[in-house]
Amino acid sequence: MHIGFFVGKFGWNSHCLPLVTKVIYEIRPHSSKLVTNKKRSFHNKFLCSVAVAPDRNRVSEVELENKKHNLLLAVQDTQRGLAATADQRSIIEEALVSVEGYNMGAPLDMAVLDGTWRLQYTSAPDVVVLLQAAARLPFFQVGQIFQKFECRDQLRGGVIRNVVRWSIPNLLEEQEGATLVVSAKFDIVSVRNIYLQFEEIQVQDINISEQLQAVIAPALLPRSFLSLQILQFLRTFRAQVPVRNPGIGRRSVGGLYYLSYLDQNMLLGRAVGGGGVFVFTKAQPLEL
Repeated sequence: MHIGFFVGKFGWNSHCLPLVTKVIYEIRPHSSKLVTNKKRSFHNKFLCSVAVAPDRNRVSEVELENKKHNLLLAVQDTQRGLAATADQRSIIEEALVSVEGYNMGAPLDMAVLDGTWRLQYTSAPDVVVLLQAAARLPFFQVGQIFQKFECRDQLRGGVIRNVVRWSIPNLLEEQEGATLVVSAKFDIVSVRNIYLQFEEIQVQDINISEQLQAVIAPALLPRSFLSLQILQFLRTFRAQVPVRNPGIGRRSVGGLYYLSYLDQNMLLGRAVGGGGVFVFTKAQPLEL
């Protein structure tokens, strides 16, 4: 009589298939000894599948970077919002909302907010009108536009400076002939809302063109004391005008802004009350 059974020796091969050794023993009549009759090994044939849980954080980061990339692509050919069509503005708004949903409601990280941000796109009328003026007037150019936040060691607010590089062709250096700085203090009034109180407007960093320098102090003539004084005055000129509300009390002009998204390389904002949206990317530190 033959009795077959499995001996509990299991191994795992490289394909995740269990290796089972089958041993068949024979019991001979009139004997108490078990004698091995036949021994063979075989693979139990079934598939072993391993379920790998996806890294949700990693997937989310990739999706976010793709959405940020799509937003920057959408604003790329709009001349910072000046040439945006109605269809483009609709696409940009959809892309912007898609990015805003990732850290909506999270408290502002002041250390991340601190620094210089370059404007990539806006629909704010007060900025668009500046871009329109540069496009229509041959004697006026607008270069880069920045926002500089100074709030690294602050908890509830800081200083913000809106910086506009501008120029007058043939009189000032192209694109960066002079700098307009609008300074304001800001306070955090809720998790994502900041209130700005504008304080003053400055015109500084005037860089006159070579043509104008040649008129003031011709290279072929000895530079007089007066011409040198004029050049020095223009180079160091800085005009400061306080910003005041003409209404009762002459209080500073203010505005409420919602910073809808913030990370290490992108800042999105909305002027509360339909004042437009802003798309910024991180820039090199700006010294003023």
